[in-house]
Amino acid sequence: SKRLPEMFSRCPRYTSHLPADGSKISVAVDPKSSRLQLLQPFTPWDGKDYLELPILMKAKGKCTTDHISAAGKWLVYRGHLENISGNLFEGAVNAFTDGVGEGYDATDGQTRKYPEIAKRYSEANIRWCAIGDQNYGEGSSREHAAMEPRFRGGVVIFARSFARIHETNLKKQGLVPLTFADPKTYEAIGERDTISVLNLPPVPDKPVQCVINKADGSKVTFEALHTFSDEQVEWFKAGSALNIVRAKVSAK
Repeated sequence: SKRLPEMFSRCPRYTSHLPADGSKISVAVDPKSSRLQLLQPFTPWDGKDYLELPILMKAKGKCTTDHISAAGKWLVYRGHLENISGNLFEGAVNAFTDGVGEGYDATDGQTRKYPEIAKRYSEANIRWCAIGDQNYGEGSSREHAAMEPRFRGGVVIFARSFARIHETNLKKQGLVPLTFADPKTYEAIGERDTISVLNLPPVPDKPVQCVINKADGSKVTFEALHTFSDEQVEWFKAGSALNIVRAKVSAK
């Protein structure tokens, strides 16, 4: 048998016209395309605490990445974040009503599909949170299950516990995944409540102080735990891990 060479010669067809500086190269994408959309950088953290976040979704029981961002017919849009966000939380079971894929819209009190509520919040510049149960985000490691909430203005995801890979994916997109120090806190959160997350950014190995602002005007304080490292805190501040990479490349 023949031995394979340790390396192959470069093909001029693909390499001879590459510029030394690629910073001015633009990628042409048809703005009318329903399948491709240029990804815009997520906004860096503004240095402020997250106050009175409406609860877009509180999931009951299993909430996998497929419940968060369904596959199937939606995969044709995986290169178009706006369009694929039309499936956000479509499979999540509403802990307040047992309905699937729909909940309370805090802007007018109406019941709507979760993707529609998320879009309305985003268009109104309303930041929001979502709540999961046990092992939130289990299943496949699809990035869209973290990108879509971030794209639509989500900033914090609470849960009794997280699937490890999804928890990291949320951090990479600039979201704050928090677990309840007391799992019973999950039960204390009502549909029309809001939640404030204080003393940001997260400090490694220290709990985060939070407040449930009840619909009746009362307040319930609680602690939430996190697994942020020093590096991951920088992701949060920058708006995403990709923003960090982008800044380093631009600095060269």
